[in-house]
Amino acid sequence: MSAPKAANITVENHNISSLFLEREVKVDFYFPPKTTDTSNLSLLLINDGQDLVTMKFDEILEDLYETKTIINLFCVGIHCSTDRKNEYGTAKYLDYKGRGAKAALYNRFILEELMPFIRNTLLIYSFKEKCFAGFSLGGLCALDIVWNHPLEFSRVGVFSGSLWWRDKDQADEDFDEDINRIMHRQVSEDPNFYPWLSFFFEVGTLDEVADRNNNGIIDSIDDTIGFIEILEAKGYSKDSNIKYLELNQGRHDVPTWAKAFPDFLRWGWGRGS
Repeated sequence: MSAPKAANITVENHNISSLFLEREVKVDFYFPPKTTDTSNLSLLLINDGQDLVTMKFDEILEDLYETKTIINLFCVGIHCSTDRKNEYGTAKYLDYKGRGAKAALYNRFILEELMPFIRNTLLIYSFKEKCFAGFSLGGLCALDIVWNHPLEFSRVGVFSGSLWWRDKDQADEDFDEDINRIMHRQVSEDPNFYPWLSFFFEVGTLDEVADRNNNGIIDSIDDTIGFIEILEAKGYSKDSNIKYLELNQGRHDVPTWAKAFPDFLRWGWGRGS
């Protein structure tokens, strides 16, 4: 079903019967203006697509296109399921509570079911680039997918990412954040370097209040900065590969992510970017 949501942006709602996830997956297609050159189109997949509806993502896109700020971007919002904490996470490693048990299946859904569905529905078989984004645990999931499929994706947007995701309870005496934070360890121990990858991170100063190492910095900011330092040690540059956005008074909620999303879109697909 198709319905115009704004002057230039059309949204299509689809349901995909996933064999891997054994459920119907709701996805929303956000089409760019009809004048867009589809031969030079980029694809952006976004976890927690239901949050895009809440933030009126179509209006965000409309404003950016009407001011000629971004170009040639096709977005797909993937709605989460009630089993979100198992479908999202890191595909190769469970967290200390066993969460993320279906993350590998979610990876297969993305690559083997969603991507063919997009290509067959649009009749577009090649995109200029493919990118992924997400919020909170959905942001961790997007980062994990991009890092482990660097030949498929080139950019990732992580909003209030759950980079605390760990394989040991922090209350354990031998908990070591350098070892037990799963995404940090995964990237640090990976001998490969993918110079074409680019990373966008957003965190709010009110994202949370926890400060497990008592260094005066909330964990969400600490975990993100720590991860960026690992990327820099591998050879990624803040000048060309990494964008960090810290929002004063920003919270772990949809209004904050809505405020940050235009910065992400300008960073990735702004004219002249």
